[in-house]
Amino acid sequence: MTDPAPPPRDAPLAPLLDLLRGRRVVVLSGAGCSTESGIPDYRGPEGSLRSRRPVQYQEFVRSEAARVRYWARSTVGWPRVAAARPNAAHAALARLEAGGVVRGVITQNVDGLHQAAGSRRVVELHGSLASVRCLACGHEEARDAYQQRLLALNAGWAERLRREAERGAVETAPDGDVELPAWALEDFRVPACPLCGGVMKPDVVFFGENVPAARVDDAWRLFAAAEVLLVVGSSLTVYSGRRFVYRAQQEQVPVAIVNLGPTRADHLAAARVDGRLGALLPDLAETLLRAT
Repeated sequence: MTDPAPPPRDAPLAPLLDLLRGRRVVVLSGAGCSTESGIPDYRGPEGSLRSRRPVQYQEFVRSEAARVRYWARSTVGWPRVAAARPNAAHAALARLEAGGVVRGVITQNVDGLHQAAGSRRVVELHGSLASVRCLACGHEEARDAYQQRLLALNAGWAERLRREAERGAVETAPDGDVELPAWALEDFRVPACPLCGGVMKPDVVFFGENVPAARVDDAWRLFAAAEVLLVVGSSLTVYSGRRFVYRAQQEQVPVAIVNLGPTRADHLAAARVDGRLGALLPDLAETLLRAT
């Protein structure tokens, strides 16, 4: 008696394939899309926040101590984020866009990896870590340039922390923030805006901060092209992303979800696949593009 033939490689994707074939797809991506590039997400597979909570907008604006804490941590964490490269999931989404299946990506991520992989139409809902902006005058500065100013003001400090980072004694989060020992916050200096002396903030949306209206409008314009909304790598815990699923439900646009672990909208999904994006999305792209 011969062994049964193994199931086709795309068998787990069958519900997705039936939903996506021949339809215009808009992607909503979350932090789970970048974990395989070495950038951890804020939540574990069960969707709960990890022990260190992210920075809050009002705290950053009102408290000099909070800004020192954020920028000290970010000084150590930024090189890891800056060195991250797109993974197979990013590349698969870029291929699907180039092949005419995906019309664009609305991303909750701030790491720029979709663009680095070749995706052309990307709405960065929560902004980009690649730039820093003055809260007073709006002056924009590249994050790499601001990093050099941070290091110049804190040279001895930076060398000590570099050694600790190499030993794996720091933990990085999606926004480049890092957990540091108490001594590392002593006497840390934060560069001001070079034009007006104002407070510099990463050009990203912090927890408790509103997404700029113009950016939301860009996202809705992209969403309007969707015949299917494909959610990848998001637990949909944050409303700024989950609202697109609610709109899809209102407009009878089917929702497909690919994520490692449950999401807040699993009950609204027409198709749901659990697993690693780097393994699933390349197979999805290969199958869909073969059919076009």
